[in-house]
Amino acid sequence: EIHIKEPIEKEVNPRLLPGELLLCEASTVYKYMQEDGSNRGTYGKLVCTNFKISFLDDDSASDDNEPQFKNKIVGENDITLQCVDQIYGVYDEKKKLLTGQLRKYPEKLIIYCKDLRVFNFCLRYTKEEEVKRIVSGIVHHSQTPKLLKRLFLFSYASAAPNNTDGRNQTVMFETLEDWRDELERTKGNVKYKAVTTNEGYRVSEKLPLYFVVPICISDESILKYEGRGIPIWCWSCHNGAALLKMSTFPKEQDDSTSQMQKAFLDGIYKTISKPPYELLKLEDLSSSLPSLQDIQTAYTRFKQLFLIDNSTDFWATDVKWFSLLESTNWLEIIRRVLKKAIEVAECLEIQHTNVLLIEESATDLCCVISSLVQVMMDSYSRTKSGFQSLIQKEWVIGGHCFLDRCNHLHKSEKEEAPVFLLLLNCVWQLVQQYPPAFEFTETYLTVLSDSLYVPIFSTFFFNSQHQRDTNKSGESLKTQSGPFRFLTVWDWAVQFDPKAQAFLNNPLYAEKPKPDKSQRKTARFKHQRQLSLPLTQAKPSTKRGFFREETDHLIKNILGKRIGKFINSADEPPNSLREFYDSWHSKPVDYHGLLLPRIDGPEIKVWAQRYLRWIPEAQLHGGGTIATAAKILDLMEEVQSLQVKMDEEHSQAVSGDVHSVPMLRNSARLSSLFPFALLQRQSVKPALPTSTWKDLEDEDDLVKRDDEFVDL
Repeated sequence: EIHIKEPIEKEVNPRLLPGELLLCEASTVYKYMQEDGSNRGTYGKLVCTNFKISFLDDDSASDDNEPQFKNKIVGENDITLQCVDQIYGVYDEKKKLLTGQLRKYPEKLIIYCKDLRVFNFCLRYTKEEEVKRIVSGIVHHSQTPKLLKRLFLFSYASAAPNNTDGRNQTVMFETLEDWRDELERTKGNVKYKAVTTNEGYRVSEKLPLYFVVPICISDESILKYEGRGIPIWCWSCHNGAALLKMSTFPKEQDDSTSQMQKAFLDGIYKTISKPPYELLKLEDLSSSLPSLQDIQTAYTRFKQLFLIDNSTDFWATDVKWFSLLESTNWLEIIRRVLKKAIEVAECLEIQHTNVLLIEESATDLCCVISSLVQVMMDSYSRTKSGFQSLIQKEWVIGGHCFLDRCNHLHKSEKEEAPVFLLLLNCVWQLVQQYPPAFEFTETYLTVLSDSLYVPIFSTFFFNSQHQRDTNKSGESLKTQSGPFRFLTVWDWAVQFDPKAQAFLNNPLYAEKPKPDKSQRKTARFKHQRQLSLPLTQAKPSTKRGFFREETDHLIKNILGKRIGKFINSADEPPNSLREFYDSWHSKPVDYHGLLLPRIDGPEIKVWAQRYLRWIPEAQLHGGGTIATAAKILDLMEEVQSLQVKMDEEHSQAVSGDVHSVPMLRNSARLSSLFPFALLQRQSVKPALPTSTWKDLEDEDDLVKRDDEFVDL
């Protein structure tokens, strides 16, 4: 029974940003609540602009139910065009992927987003010509290849008033000065120099304008092969050992050319490697880590586990959760990347050896490993501004091809790979293992991953500094003519007001370096097994585990034969690595010193906040890390207000009410989906479960059994 409301007098219009144009719309669209198939939902208008797809219902007009953590740019019913992953149409209860020209229009539209939201729209009650317009409009604007200049980034930059407060504390690495300051900060200026050889991009368009190389390298050798074969400095350790990266030569058919290139490389290595004082270890990442194709395949499988249409789907996959999770191979890739970062850290810290990371372009896995090593070894990279500067240095200026890897222009699926997401997943493992060591929270990482798809910031929408500089010049509407002034994602005030920004900062950040034993003990909490893969039925002791030869057969089972060959490909036996790993983990943690992630079996977890935040069935009512954080924020605010009162009146310190109202008085009602999704209905398991459910429920109370592997 359908109740179509009387058309309301006041028209609900979309809130448009500067430069945003309404392209097509359809009224009386029915949006299903992503639920148990009861078809409940709301009527509203579906619109498509040159920036986003947006659903407007009656509630959109009122501000009563504003979420606590409101994004000022993208609302909860908004999907930016870059955030659309896949669009399906439903024809006679059959799902079909929609791309390009459509002959027949669907009665239902399902939009899967890259931030893992799922939207279900019913078009049965919409006028036919409106259905045609909106469906073909949405498919065309979000799925077909487009030109760079057609990105909303440019429309916004030319129309928006530029009144940002200029630069925040993040170092942008766009000037020579920034590089020199970084060299000084890490005491690398004794052996390394910032060079201006690439001014005007005369060496290569792939390299940044300024970068740092060993002092002994001449400008001629940088120019010789367009910067290939040149070790570029990333970071220097306190003991003088440095982390370098280098792009290799493409495979040459011509023998004499490859001989020349080999001789050139040998010469370069000789100038850097001067035993016994200066040792150099080469680390070829393309042979020791999974390929970009493997990473893309694993992530595609992994995200399918969370793009869930309804409650029934959720409980059906929940029964096979472990085997599905393992078969994606995503957690295994995270483990291997973390293990590689530990190996590099050991060379720098213990063996005082320079490490040269080698990759074909040096802009993918090199960025991941060098960033991770810096987060593990340099406490400055664990502050908010330090981490942001690190992303600028290694990724944005370092030339990671965000445009191709995120496939923002829908040019080629072959180039797509979630390399930056892989880094954020690895950093998250460290953040959840050692919360006091980081000034930012997991919510910060989640929001940063969402910002990949918001095309008003230039940060993640270019392939290189050269590409950004050449596209900066343009006719601006406001001024007569002048360069575009792009926003940077690090200006969080553009997306969040101060109240919401509080969730990005960690209230329990350990500011002063005090190695504290009591904190070390509390860090070893019981595993939350359901978000990680069990290695074996018996718990491995922490001293054994990943590096032990006896677990080889387990590793082969987990990885499949395909990747087995990588495990032992390291030049040195893993014994020294295991000793380094074990000895570090046997000592108390210094939150401002070296941090090594725990990578044995169940320690590698699923980033629950990012992947489960839209699934009501997976929420913990009144629980989860965010509820704890909200409680701590409450307490801190209370303590501050009490402090003020004590300063005011020395005598009656505690009398009277606390005047300042803390941010979140209702934290008891928060759930683990907060702050992204508000508290949702209690989920009910299906009444007639599958046979597997029956088998599970026949056993005694699951909770009382010892093996800790309880379903979600």
